[in-house]
Amino acid sequence: METKDLGKTSTGMQANIEGLLCYAVGWVTGLIFFLIEKENKFVRFHALQSMIVFGALFVLQIAVGMFMGAFLGVLIPFFNGFVALVSLVLWIVLMVKAYQGEKFKLPIAGDIAEKNVEK
Repeated sequence: METKDLGKTSTGMQANIEGLLCYAVGWVTGLIFFLIEKENKFVRFHALQSMIVFGALFVLQIAVGMFMGAFLGVLIPFFNGFVALVSLVLWIVLMVKAYQGEKFKLPIAGDIAEKNVEK
């Protein structure tokens, strides 16, 4: 598969591979690539989008577990299962799109990432 020329990266890897790796371990690899990649806006966009999306899902699961446990105790496993399924689908889609060299923008997180990378 031929990929688009996405420009040079600070690490010397291909930009589409770095973009894919931004999602590999969720917000953690997003943070790593956001800190080490200084040149490539494609990679920085995917790194920031990864931090926002998977960071928010991570915080959501913790918050629901801590604060809603008393009120929705029986529903928490179903909620966490749903969030896990959404996370899995997003994880796969975002990695594939980044590998294909596509700047796949999610509705809210993508807008935030795009604004902050353009600065």
